[in-house]
Amino acid sequence: MFIELTDHLRCPSTHDERFLVLLPDRMEGRSVRSGQLGCPVCGRVFHLADGVFDAGDAPPSGGEATALTGGALAALIGLHGPGGYLVVAGAPAALSEEIAELFPGVGLVAVNPPAGVADGDLVSVLRAGMLPLKSRSMRGVVLGAPFGGDPHWVGEAARVVLPGLRIVGEGGDPADDEVEVMASASGVWVATPRR
Repeated sequence: MFIELTDHLRCPSTHDERFLVLLPDRMEGRSVRSGQLGCPVCGRVFHLADGVFDAGDAPPSGGEATALTGGALAALIGLHGPGGYLVVAGAPAALSEEIAELFPGVGLVAVNPPAGVADGDLVSVLRAGMLPLKSRSMRGVVLGAPFGGDPHWVGEAARVVLPGLRIVGEGGDPADDEVEVMASASGVWVATPRR
């Protein structure tokens, strides 16, 4: 996991949003390979192994496929310039290397990726039942199936993306109470969070 990403992590417990404190055991360059993350509010401790932050309650990987390509994802998410982080949840995280080439200088955060997607130089891997990220801190969120059709995950994406930036989802169109849908076709939608 990129050490800089720890500034954007939050405790998944239901108390007020708080940062997590990193206690690294092993580092490789700017990557934390093992250690612990602790919440100063509730005292929960989360383990980091092989660079993967596991916040608990991650849904099982169902082997879903994605209809998105790296080029399509790049066009739909609409990012320009380096810096910040792009979250990719589910099956589209298998495109991490291709996405990294299309967005040089943007950190990739793979949440609940398919088997075979490992933490490395191009991507940080998180496993969780929610997005354990600070509100309004990400430059974009991509929700593969089944996350793009789940109101909980759409709400999480709307919470973590910066105002005015985009969420791309695979699944049925989301309810408009959390997001404003800009476009939708063939089971893929693009939206911005409502504020």
